[in-house]
Amino acid sequence: MTETPAPEIFVRAVAALRSLRPRRELQLAEVRAPQRLAPFAYALTAEADGPGDVHATGRLILLHDPEGQQAWDGVLRLVAYVRAELDAELADDPLLPSVGWSWLTDALTAAGAEHTALGGTVTDTSSARFGDIAGPARTDDLELRASWTPVSEDLVAHGEAFCDLMASVVGLPPVGVALFSQRQGD
Repeated sequence: MTETPAPEIFVRAVAALRSLRPRRELQLAEVRAPQRLAPFAYALTAEADGPGDVHATGRLILLHDPEGQQAWDGVLRLVAYVRAELDAELADDPLLPSVGWSWLTDALTAAGAEHTALGGTVTDTSSARFGDIAGPARTDDLELRASWTPVSEDLVAHGEAFCDLMASVVGLPPVGVALFSQRQGD
């Protein structure tokens, strides 16, 4: 059985994502993509560390269906998943889901990542441990799941937006801006 060669539009889109050079606090790695979502798929995982031991994990998945899918409004689709553990004070903010969503939309806008059919969810959860279960007594998490259709197959801006989203989730300042605690001599 021979595999169907990847269409050129998918090859160019993957090359754009592979060209990403994220900031030092963020690590990207290629992983096996889900196989049943589209005929062609590519995936990256992300790990980001921010101030105060804040850590986030994420995944960016590129899907390509040469036939297109009506809900996608195109033949390419990006799917993002981000999860971060939060401090209890931030997790108790009733505006957290709206703020989490704005991190994504602001990142897409700032990167110039033109898109259509954007949709998703932001979930904040608190878990309490009881009895003999090891770990902290309480954890608070934020999960963002979103997908959108890029207007072109040049996905560099979309990949940069995903990296900016990861940075926002862990509380990193924009590139070139230092937190007071990061200044030399402090």
